[in-house]
Amino acid sequence: MSSDSGRRGIARIAAEIRRRREAAGISSRVAVAIYAVVLLSLAALCWPFVKCHLQAVAVLDLVANQPVPSLLRKVVSEPITTQELTLNTSQGAIRARMYTPVGHTQAPALVVLHGVHHLGMDEPRLIAFASAMASCGLRVLTPELPDIKDYHVGANSIATIGDAAAWLSKQDGGRPVGVMGLSFSGGLSLMAASDPVYRPAIKFVVAVGSQDEMSRVAEYYRTGEDARPIGPAEALPPHEYGALVLEYENLEDFAPKSDLVALRAVLRAHLYEDAAGEKAALAALTPAQLAEAKQLMDTTSAKTRDMLARSESEHVAGMAGVSPHGHLQGLTTPVYLLHGEGDNIIPSAETMWMESELPSETLQYALISPVISHLDMDGAAPGALDRWRLVHFFALVLRAAEKR
Repeated sequence: MSSDSGRRGIARIAAEIRRRREAAGISSRVAVAIYAVVLLSLAALCWPFVKCHLQAVAVLDLVANQPVPSLLRKVVSEPITTQELTLNTSQGAIRARMYTPVGHTQAPALVVLHGVHHLGMDEPRLIAFASAMASCGLRVLTPELPDIKDYHVGANSIATIGDAAAWLSKQDGGRPVGVMGLSFSGGLSLMAASDPVYRPAIKFVVAVGSQDEMSRVAEYYRTGEDARPIGPAEALPPHEYGALVLEYENLEDFAPKSDLVALRAVLRAHLYEDAAGEKAALAALTPAQLAEAKQLMDTTSAKTRDMLARSESEHVAGMAGVSPHGHLQGLTTPVYLLHGEGDNIIPSAETMWMESELPSETLQYALISPVISHLDMDGAAPGALDRWRLVHFFALVLRAAEKR
């Protein structure tokens, strides 16, 4: 081979290498651009999911009275305003409070319902939770349920819940709204969602620490056991609160008519955590009434439990009227269920029953968590995975609430 032909051959090879390098360079730039577009698209798609989880962490910290990490403060930084309202419902006028993000007066709407507590919508944990959810960019309505506030779990509260949801839906342009019920209000919210009258106004229901079948819960207060749909019964010593609520609600089953006013004052002060009022009410009792009061307060005695059993038998129909059991199979409204593993007021087996009864397409997520007890975040030494599951639960709820 001549030197000229050799040089020409080398030149051809070099040109081919340059061509391939240029082609490769162009392909690399295109690949980088495509990769960047994909990453940005994924980030845009994932950000709502990530944001809801960050907000859930912050909300749980706020509710637990814990400092929110500085990196998370921006996701719950919406300034809010509150407005006192009076809602006219089919059960009469009720108080309510609206929590609204200042910059988003037309934000998606959520109803949050208090449990059986004498402070009703003014209960500090409820205020903290509603404020935290509103600071995430939601409008939150907290109606007061007068009977629930006075420790009466009755079917008329179902209508009040439905009317409140319908009112908020109307304020939101006719769009259905989320409903979150705490304790017995959660079961009643499911009852409202199963009613064709209220169903169009309710986008989803979150039931936290709620009953499935009231008669089974009442039996638990006497026996310390609550049957599960599968496996052995849940065994957990019940809190006295549950039995005392049943006594207070149906006191005529436990005492002579002449003693009802005096004994109701004692039980009411005790349930309302009014130590001074309870002391005064006890001091006003006759010796016979004092003996009756002591008997009612001893919720573990065989005699009191026998009285509870007799009372339950008198109110079978009433308890069925506040039980989601039997109404869930045809429910089409999406449902989220949360229960504390160590709940000794409404045992977690109740959520297991609801989970087993709801259609798979209706049940969105169910969690029995060791992080919480009844409505407090005071579970026994939960692990990191347990905390993550609780965060994920609330992130799903936030995401559902934010969707139009």
